[in-house]
Amino acid sequence: MARTLIPLVGFLFLCCYSTMVVESAEYMKYKDPNQPMNTRIRDLMNRMTLEEKIGQMVQLDRTVATAEIIKNYSIGSVLSGGGSVPLPQATAEDWVNMVNEFQNASLSSRLGIPMIYGIDAVHGHNNVYKATIFPHNVGLGCTRQVYYLLYLTFHEGYLDPQLVKKIGAATALEVRATGIPYAFAPCIAVCRDPRWGRCYESYSEDHKIVQEMTEIIPGLQGDIPPNSRKGVPYVGGKTKIAACAKHFVGDGGTTKGINENNTVTDWHGLLSIHMPAYYNSIIKGVSTVMVSYSSWNGKKMHANRDLVTTFLKDILKFRGFVISDWKGIDRITTPVHSNYSYSIYAGIHAGIDMVMVPYNHTEFIDGLTHHVKNNLIPMSRIDDAVHRILRVKFTMGLFENPMADFSLVDQLGSQAHRDLAREAVRKSLVLLKNGESADEPVLPLPKKAPRILVAGSHANNLGNQCGGWTIQWQGVPGNNITAGTTILSAITSAVDPSTEIVYSENPEADFVKSNNFSYAVVVVGEPPYAETAGDSLNLTIPDAGTTTIQNVCGSVKCVVVLISGRPLMIEPYMAEMDALVAAWLPGSEGQGVTDVLYGDYGFTGKLSRTWFKTVDQLPMNVGDEHYDPLFPFGFGLETKPTNTTS
Repeated sequence: MARTLIPLVGFLFLCCYSTMVVESAEYMKYKDPNQPMNTRIRDLMNRMTLEEKIGQMVQLDRTVATAEIIKNYSIGSVLSGGGSVPLPQATAEDWVNMVNEFQNASLSSRLGIPMIYGIDAVHGHNNVYKATIFPHNVGLGCTRQVYYLLYLTFHEGYLDPQLVKKIGAATALEVRATGIPYAFAPCIAVCRDPRWGRCYESYSEDHKIVQEMTEIIPGLQGDIPPNSRKGVPYVGGKTKIAACAKHFVGDGGTTKGINENNTVTDWHGLLSIHMPAYYNSIIKGVSTVMVSYSSWNGKKMHANRDLVTTFLKDILKFRGFVISDWKGIDRITTPVHSNYSYSIYAGIHAGIDMVMVPYNHTEFIDGLTHHVKNNLIPMSRIDDAVHRILRVKFTMGLFENPMADFSLVDQLGSQAHRDLAREAVRKSLVLLKNGESADEPVLPLPKKAPRILVAGSHANNLGNQCGGWTIQWQGVPGNNITAGTTILSAITSAVDPSTEIVYSENPEADFVKSNNFSYAVVVVGEPPYAETAGDSLNLTIPDAGTTTIQNVCGSVKCVVVLISGRPLMIEPYMAEMDALVAAWLPGSEGQGVTDVLYGDYGFTGKLSRTWFKTVDQLPMNVGDEHYDPLFPFGFGLETKPTNTTS
């Protein structure tokens, strides 16, 4: 009897041990990079509680995110809102350390699901001190590439999407330098009315230009592998970041350009103007899509299931995750946040996968949990959201490489990136006037002159030059905000050492007349702004700017450089200007402006926006029946490079 029991006991022990080993191996399956991605996702989701799944759908601002909250609630994402930084003038190392603190909290949760850290990097890594600040999108839409045949024959320029791809790659390196793997960019809005305060975030009024500029996505994320499934997100390693196409959909078409307002157009208008760039973004593997605050024909986009789920997910086959805008679901109701329980239902039912809460996570989690447990929102909707979020995280390699390091810190504000930004500036500038006739051009300017005047509110102001979404959400004037080169400094470097430069921000006419200047460069424009604060019904140059134009240009030969996020009212002053350059919001590299003013490179930029005569004409876009612009879409005078010194 004993001889029979011993082998039986041994056999049972081996069976139990084998089962334990198998279960242990199965438990680690989602952490095994050799397993297929879908196997890993299914394995992980099978282990997740409802609370952990809902936690993954939450994005918290860094100011309220604590290690305890992240760990206990399995928070899926943390972000920096505009201007939200770990320290004033924080270094790349400071950012890396902060991100890693949050990530360590995520990894200490029950299942160790890494969080994804996101930030607005909309024209370079614009929240970060000493990062390279590239031109805003309105300028990049004007960039043109030129060819020279045997250095003799000049050819008309063509759109240069490869430039924005390089900018995307440089931005990805600088974002990764600070330990961050996710940027809320690019904005692929088609701005149809320059009165909109976000118009500078749009490449063009023409959807075809915006479509071509989606080439920034493979710059940010990497080129999708050959034969990959269309619509599946892709991030190509530790030097690339997840991108976000925004704001879905129609944000640039609101009535009178009022931010977050209503876009009134039929289905054909929505599909033909505002939707095409999303198709391009999806087939290029964009990881996320952000929903717009705006409405379409009165229906809030954050609550529009027909567009977010039926069209974006089901028809366009987008397989990444959909994220709300900042407190986006709160704005579903009027007043804002007046019925948050309904807002949670409407937003999640519409198809939003991750919600920028960004402050009160318990209110959202409790509300969504209640809806699921009471069968108002099906578990299948939660599973769809979490599956998409995890797909992006696995694609990014966060499970294998969750922690950031210091290996890329030297990429932040590197000279190579500043040189690229300088190239982007000079290609984005549009020459609108150059003398009274082609036979008597004012530009390029001579580098050698006895005395020149530099004037205007934006000539020696890096913050004005960079615009909104720079260091702070609304931007900030001044020269101490970050590293860069003002236009005045660039002029000083460009001209001959013997040339005397006189700088006066707003000189009186008598002063200009009495100083025998050879010529003047007047740099004026809009103050920094972002979003609703930039909405404008008159689009006028501030009074100090127009006064400077009149005082200077009425007394000496002058070139006006206009710094703005959109076309402004300039027709009344055109006769006084000898030359006019639309410089948009060029960013940190002011030498890109002087590169073309002084002839080291030729002007090649072409308007990606129609320049109106009066605001009464607005909205007015190329192709409209009553099209009567001051400068039409595609306009831009050209000059040839010359090494003039006298």
